[in-house]
Amino acid sequence: MTEAQKTALKIAAALWLVWGAVHLFAGVFSLSGTATELVQNIADAVPEETLEVEYPAATGAVLDQHAWNLAWFGAAAMIGAVMIWRGNRTWIWVTAVIGGLADVGYFIFLDLGDHVNFFPGTLMTLFSGSAILLSGWVWFGTRTPEPVGV
Repeated sequence: MTEAQKTALKIAAALWLVWGAVHLFAGVFSLSGTATELVQNIADAVPEETLEVEYPAATGAVLDQHAWNLAWFGAAAMIGAVMIWRGNRTWIWVTAVIGGLADVGYFIFLDLGDHVNFFPGTLMTLFSGSAILLSGWVWFGTRTPEPVGV
């Protein structure tokens, strides 16, 4: 692995660490609030008063499940950051799948729907995308081809 590739992995790991910490914090914070507060915190570009609704208990449960997912996505990304920093090629994929798929839904439904501000959500999508590109570049550049005929 070249020095440039090692540096790229360290940058990717730092991006995943920040992304993971933000998501872990958001998940834990969201679990401690009401359904209204959770929706207001996530859809931060929407005027708060338009989201002041008495949500049914089932909606609150769905939102709590979302908050739980935010927390474990974040924790997994932070573990992945440590492993990527150490050069573990398997965790490049694991972290990209977890963080990348989490952010695809965010991007499609919240970013493209214009329901969120740039900071922190859209910025975190850029962090995960950059981490995936950097670590993917290293992964593809360091893999060994399969022998022919085996």
